[in-house]
Amino acid sequence: MRTIRLTLEYDGTRFVGWQRQAQGRSVQAEVERALATLTQAPAHVVAAGRTDAGAHALGQVAHVKTESRLTPEALQAGLNALLPADVTVREAVEAPETFHARRDARFRVYRYVVLRRPAPSALLRPYTHHVSGGLDLAAMRAALDHLAGTHEFRAFRALGTPTRTTRCHLLLAELKERGDLLLFTFAADRFLRHMVRMMVGTVLRVGRGALVPEDVAALLAHGGDGAGGPAAPPQGLYLIHVAY
Repeated sequence: MRTIRLTLEYDGTRFVGWQRQAQGRSVQAEVERALATLTQAPAHVVAAGRTDAGAHALGQVAHVKTESRLTPEALQAGLNALLPADVTVREAVEAPETFHARRDARFRVYRYVVLRRPAPSALLRPYTHHVSGGLDLAAMRAALDHLAGTHEFRAFRALGTPTRTTRCHLLLAELKERGDLLLFTFAADRFLRHMVRMMVGTVLRVGRGALVPEDVAALLAHGGDGAGGPAAPPQGLYLIHVAY
């Protein structure tokens, strides 16, 4: 039995998310279907993280156990021939037999993209969150500074999410401008469900003047489940890198 590590890119617009669901089209199901066709055997793919419906990935990592003798290069080429146009295998490599895409990840990097201009974009609508009106970027960066570090992030997780701990180490929380685009980048050892989207939603409230940066520190210290947010919509969210 071999372990193959896959790096995947996908447009999440028409997916219910990474994870296979009873209803709707998932990235996991598409990859497993293509693998089963290519290797003529059932396939189970484990990803580094589950992305939301409508969210995207530039560097999702997954692994699969297989008895196929196809080379990683042949697997990559075959999968890309079988997968739909909105999913691509960027890389396939042989991994140690014990490699686990989720458990072995040291940290993950997400980006959230906001389009800041008066008019929405017909072309960028599935890939950005449009915000009109002024934003105080200095206040937003001050709010992000409060988020960086090791904290209990219970205020920034979806309600009703079962998890053994809400403690996460946020290595990076930054905001950069690229023309009309605002690029939020977050790196952490682990993320809670909807955590990135809720952090962005909260920081946007700071930018609009509904909160001050110190309110973010208070949410971290005292906020109950789901007290932050509201969550920014999923289409601006990208999983861009998983480090091992």
